[in-house]
Amino acid sequence: MQVTWATFDCYGTLIDWEGGVADALAPLLPRGLDRHELATRYIEIEKGVEGDAYLPYATVLERAGRALLAERGVTLAPADPCPLPASIHRWRPFPEVPAALRALRERGIKLAILSNVDRDLIASSIGHLGIEPELLITAEDARSYKPAPGHWRLFHERSGATVAETVHVGASVYHDMVPAHAMGYRTVLIARHGESSPAALRTLPDLAQLPGTIDELARA
Repeated sequence: MQVTWATFDCYGTLIDWEGGVADALAPLLPRGLDRHELATRYIEIEKGVEGDAYLPYATVLERAGRALLAERGVTLAPADPCPLPASIHRWRPFPEVPAALRALRERGIKLAILSNVDRDLIASSIGHLGIEPELLITAEDARSYKPAPGHWRLFHERSGATVAETVHVGASVYHDMVPAHAMGYRTVLIARHGESSPAALRTLPDLAQLPGTIDELARA
């Protein structure tokens, strides 16, 4: 079935958010921290901060970062900002990502990013990708955070694309695979830590094989 759009989560899928979070918080924590464990705990805290009501993502980063530090015995003074919001412009793409996105674009596939972040924060990240997506949907636009369906609803409204011609790609089972699958999208899980999910139609270790996988799905 034809694929005309590929939609992507950004942080964790295209941009190394785990490394970004660890690099930002590590100077405040004891040496030898488990970076993956730290990032995993951060995302659990972030889910609770996001809750049901929309908050600017910089506020989410600030509150979740402070809570994570506090769990580890580090209390920031009220006047001292959490380093997470200011660190996003330093977060970089995974090595294979720019080439994979270029390969998809060369195939005539349009690219959209559906991200739980605000537009001012994601701007520098898109610059690092080396390719501008045709469409960007943020939590600021949707006024909600995935797994709520607002990102996908706005994508449909603004692109005119159908579920049948779109493949959604993400690294989070909770934020991306489960809701996208429930809405009928073909899904590709980027399992950088060996994750799996019955909601994923295909599972890849990174984006290097994604262009070929999209070709395969288009022929199915």
